[in-house]
Amino acid sequence: MDWQAIWNSIVNFFKSNAWNILWFFVILLVGIIVIKIVLRLVKKLFSRTKIEKMAQQFVITILKFVLYLALVLLLLSQIGVEISGILTACSAVILAVGMALQNSISNVANGIIIISNKMFKKGDYIITGGVEGQVTDINFLFTTLITTDNKKITLPNSNILNGEVTNLGAYPTRRVDFMFSVAYETDVELVKKIVTDVMKSDGRVLLDPAPFCRLKVLGASSIDFAANCWCDNSDYWDVYYYVIENVYNEFKRNNVSIPYNQLEIRERKDNVVMPVTTAPLQERVEKIRKIEEERFDFEHESLAKFLHTKHKNRKEKEESAEEQPKTEDKQ
Repeated sequence: MDWQAIWNSIVNFFKSNAWNILWFFVILLVGIIVIKIVLRLVKKLFSRTKIEKMAQQFVITILKFVLYLALVLLLLSQIGVEISGILTACSAVILAVGMALQNSISNVANGIIIISNKMFKKGDYIITGGVEGQVTDINFLFTTLITTDNKKITLPNSNILNGEVTNLGAYPTRRVDFMFSVAYETDVELVKKIVTDVMKSDGRVLLDPAPFCRLKVLGASSIDFAANCWCDNSDYWDVYYYVIENVYNEFKRNNVSIPYNQLEIRERKDNVVMPVTTAPLQERVEKIRKIEEERFDFEHESLAKFLHTKHKNRKEKEESAEEQPKTEDKQ
């Protein structure tokens, strides 16, 4: 192997392409500096907005990839590489990957919408698609929930965005609703006092708005009271169970009856007399159907048309016979 020839070819290459090589490194250095400045400016701009950090990181990652790809293509063009073929190949690859990952790309887009619009956040309790639980993680593909019985549910973002979402943790406070049923003979004012006193006895219950209790339904077996109170979102279940348990105890202390379903049965002792008609059934009289009348009218009309046509033809023959002798006389 002629090492001297190889060395001479390398030296000749650098001598003939010295300016291209110099511009290559200049473009590389300036490009990296410009990319870092642009990314820093974008991060600073995002820091002044209320966009979620996950969405910010996603946008910065995509922007970084696009900028470095443009820098690489510019460097290849500087050293004389034809980039049109590279662009065509990249476009084909991006199209193939996009078609293969269509559902994933849809989930990513929906994840950006969920995060940017702040539909819910980590820690919120949501109900969606027939499942409910506390949000433990949100990424660009899936949202993860933990149910009250410690089950992990992973939902695609497309399913969440295309369905109805109830966010129970959107606001710091939440209303706790109750329904209490008591016997009809119970004092209404006593029940209202018991329920409101129990709710007010819990320091987690807010006094503004004030706890509420009123008679709502006159049922078949009981009278039903609607009650509610407000508390911090995190105290919802503690307040709910506290009120239920203590209202039941107070009902027992004040002899307030909670009735079972009731059915009232009465015995009849009177003689029931059923009215009876002794007349026999009438004899059958056949109905004249309308179709027979229409057929009779049709036959009558057809006969009239036939006689009219026959009379007309006979009259035309007589007139023709009278005109024929007159013609012969003229001749």
